Amino acid sequence: MNEVLPQLDELLFSSVEGVLVESVEVTDTVIRVEARTTVGRAACPGCGCWSGRIHGSYLRFPHDLPPAGKFVVVSLRVRRFVCADDSCPRKAFAEQVPGLTRRFGRRTERLRSTLVSVGLALAGRAGARMTSAFRASVSRNTLLRLIASLPDPATATPRVVGVDEYAQRKGRIYGTVLVDRHARGLARRASRHRDHLP
Repeated sequence: MNEVLPQLDELLFSSVEGVLVESVEVTDTVIRVEARTTVGRAACPGCGCWSGRIHGSYLRFPHDLPPAGKFVVVSLRVRRFVCADDSCPRKAFAEQVPGLTRRFGRRTERLRSTLVSVGLALAGRAGARMTSAFRASVSRNTLLRLIASLPDPATATPRVVGVDEYAQRKGRIYGTVLVDRHARGLARRASRHRDHLP
């Protein structure tokens, strides 16, 4: 097994630095990967100061992309560091593994990006059916939340603007949009107001 572990590091976390696979347990339906971080220090998210003083450690269990139709759980041991800056309001902070974890994330970054791609392509219900097909089932609301959390794309200042109105609910809720006529795309929603017709 000791000869296989370096190959598992390369196979499972090829694009992630600072993670060491310690063991892999495979059952009929689940693959459990035990791993730990190996970096010597981490940057405080509050002040940016680097610290190597370890306060403690704990386990995280992010879900990963399912290979061969098996549910994957990564048992990742991460450390809490003591901030080296005494004036920083954060006394301790948990390390993050770029490309693998994010704060409060319950999925690995590669599973999250896959779900976002499915959500952008198929939206809610159809996207949820697709995720269950490759054994990473999430609800349509989860897909929509992942899409809503994406940063807004960069937009250029429109040169020719068109104004249009629409009804969200006929006779009750109306809104106004500004349209970039040159790019033939929706620039931004100018206002939304609620009118009650008699």
